[in-house]
Amino acid sequence: MKVVVYTGPTLSADDVHAVLPEATVVPPAARGDLLKEEWGPDDTAVIIDGYYRERLSVGHKEILWLLNEGVHVIGAASMGALRAAELSPFGMNGVGEVYEMFSSGAVDGDDEVAVMHGPAERGYQASTVALVNLRHGVARGTVDPEAGARIIAAAKARPFTHRSWDELAEALDPGDRPALAVLREEQWDVKRLDALLALEEVSGERPDVAGAWSADIALTGITHYEALKWRSARDLDVMNAARLFAPEYPDVHAAVLEELLTEFGGEAYTQEKLGVYGDELPPELAKWLAPAEHALPMAERLKLVMMRVWPVWQSEDWRRAVLDRLRAHEKWDEWSGLLIAAKLARATAKAAPPPPEFCARLFLRHWKTAPPHVEMARRGFYGMDDLGRTATPFFALDAQRRR
Repeated sequence: MKVVVYTGPTLSADDVHAVLPEATVVPPAARGDLLKEEWGPDDTAVIIDGYYRERLSVGHKEILWLLNEGVHVIGAASMGALRAAELSPFGMNGVGEVYEMFSSGAVDGDDEVAVMHGPAERGYQASTVALVNLRHGVARGTVDPEAGARIIAAAKARPFTHRSWDELAEALDPGDRPALAVLREEQWDVKRLDALLALEEVSGERPDVAGAWSADIALTGITHYEALKWRSARDLDVMNAARLFAPEYPDVHAAVLEELLTEFGGEAYTQEKLGVYGDELPPELAKWLAPAEHALPMAERLKLVMMRVWPVWQSEDWRRAVLDRLRAHEKWDEWSGLLIAAKLARATAKAAPPPPEFCARLFLRHWKTAPPHVEMARRGFYGMDDLGRTATPFFALDAQRRR
């Protein structure tokens, strides 16, 4: 069983692993993130935090897709509570007080759970207070009900980006500020409490999703083909991770291309494509061989050259065949993990990655067994621009691994 927890400001990875040691913790969910995972009926997705402004919010349709696939989808605390209130009739499992607020209609705005927070490397430290936390504190009888109502009204009247404790104090009459100070001192963090309840729910009884609704493309708007496209895009990212980091990749790449060449006609096909029929390679082709490879038989040299100039001479896209081989490789899960690590590394990076050409030069320094253009070709890169574009999303991870 796979458990993936989408969280950030509400719970840290350490908080999650204290309850679910084997869970995979990823940043807050955005549009398309759920479809990029490969799910099975025994898996669980726990949605706690999600994006509101920087990226499109996680879609209802992708959650419905997971439910139809038999995935246990739990929502709580923040964006997860909001989506669970909307989709509980279809089998999404809502947990906690914030979920009850939304599902009962007591609150109805995204801003009820939204907070401003710092970057991931600082633990997503909140700089504003969530409105639902204020409601929770007032409902617990912590302060005078009338003062509490005025505090909530003052907070609701402000954008969530300006709900820091100091800004709220300025917005209140002096007589209500002591009540606000009590709420601040108690720190009624109902979002955190709900998120912890959601983690405990992972091992609890699952709703009967199969009986909750019947899948209909008109409702979800997502076909199996479209879901496969999201997943295929993720698999291409896994392949890129292997191309950049896996020492095994060049051998896999060469084996697949050699099989494709055999299907096309082998040595005769290669000679015709390259226009070489004698015993010597012209300099413009010989440059695609490493020094030690010049001593190989002519047929082997031609084959290596053909595989390395593949994008120039052969229109057949090798990626599908290579992906099929990589998916069956024993290290596929390890390479998949590099995607999550790269995403977390980007979230905690203190600066943006350098230009693609710099990223390309960095990765070329890692590969020192052959001339740079040969090393790129052994991994299917067409040139420095191609390598740089592929390496840029992995730059922060590479920097972390080599500190």
